[in-house]
Amino acid sequence: MNWKCLTLTVAFAGMAAAVPAQADQLDSILSAKTLRCATFADVPPFASPDPKTREMAGFDVDLCGAIAKELGVKAEIKPVSVEARVPEVKLGRVDITVANLAYTLSRAEQIQFSDPYYLAKEMLIVPADDAGKKKADYAGQRIASTKGSTSEMSIKLNKSDPLTFQDTASAYLAVQQGKARGMVANTMTTTKFVNESKSKGKAMRMIEEPMLYQPIGIGMAKDQPALTAKINEILRKLDTSGEINKIWDKWLGPDTEYKMTRTDKVVSLSELKFDPIP
Repeated sequence: MNWKCLTLTVAFAGMAAAVPAQADQLDSILSAKTLRCATFADVPPFASPDPKTREMAGFDVDLCGAIAKELGVKAEIKPVSVEARVPEVKLGRVDITVANLAYTLSRAEQIQFSDPYYLAKEMLIVPADDAGKKKADYAGQRIASTKGSTSEMSIKLNKSDPLTFQDTASAYLAVQQGKARGMVANTMTTTKFVNESKSKGKAMRMIEEPMLYQPIGIGMAKDQPALTAKINEILRKLDTSGEINKIWDKWLGPDTEYKMTRTDKVVSLSELKFDPIP
């Protein structure tokens, strides 16, 4: 018997026994009777403090609440910055991120995505008197966006120069003040700003060509198949029942300032035709 080998074998066996198996997160959520959801800290209409109640409110907040209800637990909302949406899930500080989270290859290496519940577009808005017609006209130009967002990624992919901020309001103000030639954000945000500009500040318009297409899903920890399957099951149920459309119409629909109609369905990523971004 080689005692050195035996000693090493026992030592490694002891180390393996000391490393606990990865906990089943779905069971933990059900046991705690709480679903911890990361949302934006202040990006309406997705999630922002209600001016009257100071409680978090918005599309993502309601969607998180609907998912929690299907699980039979309460929703605990944790407002986070744009760039913290992935790390909060990765580090286990929240169970899911519901914050207009677009699928990217780099994010998919770090966390698990649910099936997308809509296909978003990153759009560029510029002053109404700007001469540009398509996104290529803005290559090499300074364009504003939120820091750590796919809006910022789309600017870089267009070979433009990103000027980043913690929130969309600050990015928009930069364009109004002439610090950037334009601003990139999702369709509903840019639509809102364009509409507001008709009666306040410098008039803006939207470049018709999207800067980027992006599937939006829910972020979860990797290697949690039970949680992933359950979230996808719930999303499809909420889609079929019309609940997602109901929440959408409340915050983004035809009777809101965004005037957007949701036509997407919850589908797997493999069913979508898009070019994933890095």
